[in-house]
Amino acid sequence: MKTDDFISLLATGVAPVDRYALTKRFGVAMLAGAAGATLIMALVLGIRRDLAQVAVTPIFWAKIALPLCVMIGSLWMSTRLARPGLRTGGSGWLIAAPVAAVWLAGAYVLMAAPGDARLALVLGKTWRVCPFNIAMLSIPGFVAVFWALKGLAPTRLVLTGAVGGLLAGSIATLAYCLHCPEMGIPFWGVWYVLGMLLPAIVGALLGPRLLRW
Repeated sequence: MKTDDFISLLATGVAPVDRYALTKRFGVAMLAGAAGATLIMALVLGIRRDLAQVAVTPIFWAKIALPLCVMIGSLWMSTRLARPGLRTGGSGWLIAAPVAAVWLAGAYVLMAAPGDARLALVLGKTWRVCPFNIAMLSIPGFVAVFWALKGLAPTRLVLTGAVGGLLAGSIATLAYCLHCPEMGIPFWGVWYVLGMLLPAIVGALLGPRLLRW
């Protein structure tokens, strides 16, 4: 067989690559994850009754900003890890910066508080259930994000799985903010972060198995 014939044979029946496949898959995953987390939150946990009142306060939007920024950073990193050969760029900083900001603000609040009140600021009233509620709400997003990643071409499977799990956890935390009564910065810096880390750890463990080509 001549070289030209061989090339023609290999090219026969090759469909064009969808330029928007990554955007479409992650768009579906984000919508499914957000809708699933919000629905479970509303049905199982319930929306906080004073949401309309607290939604006009700056502290509520500061609470929203933490998982929102982590979500944007992990989404950016996930889309880059889904394509072979791309570096993660500055996406890691976008994930780390809001967490660092909350930790610094939480440390300031704790230093300014009386000594006997500091533990209560960290624990709040719901520390026993907060991270596990977030992990529960992350399940729809976890499934959807891993579906999106599986249809692409990640090569760093442990890291990709961890970041995909973090993306699911941040989506879940956004939904959880509509239920959670805690308004203390030290609380978010510990229990919200832990809640987002739980699906990230699961993602790192399952990534090599679930994302293998």
